[in-house]
Amino acid sequence: MQVVSVERRIAAPIDEVWRHYTNHRGWEALMGAGNVILDPEGQPDPNGVGCVRHVLVAGLSLVSEEITRFDAPSRMEYRIVKGGGPIRAHKGEVLFTEQPDGTLVTWRCQFESSVPGMGPLIAGSVKQFFAFLLRRLDKQLSR
Repeated sequence: MQVVSVERRIAAPIDEVWRHYTNHRGWEALMGAGNVILDPEGQPDPNGVGCVRHVLVAGLSLVSEEITRFDAPSRMEYRIVKGGGPIRAHKGEVLFTEQPDGTLVTWRCQFESSVPGMGPLIAGSVKQFFAFLLRRLDKQLSR
């Protein structure tokens, strides 16, 4: 089992950070490429529990993630239900903690590698990807 954790302080109020992060269709701008489709949408919040976020790049399905917990504005959990390449049994959580100077975002996940011996390398790539997205989120909110 691989475990990844990334933290980033964002100088914006917790509600604003939560809204931007959990706006799944807005991930198109966050990623800087690709397309995000919600099918189905969550209930009662379209981005909430039951929502499946399908990420496509160049028209190809990269990953589908189901939102399994949605406690605004402090916690969201998800799991990969399709795709993910060499990642299986992926479960993630994103925590939002109010700070005097903004919001601390902690993004954690655990998963298994479907390629023997490659877990640590894949975990390193996942960590870089999480850090990249949180940097872009920070940049979007600082405009």
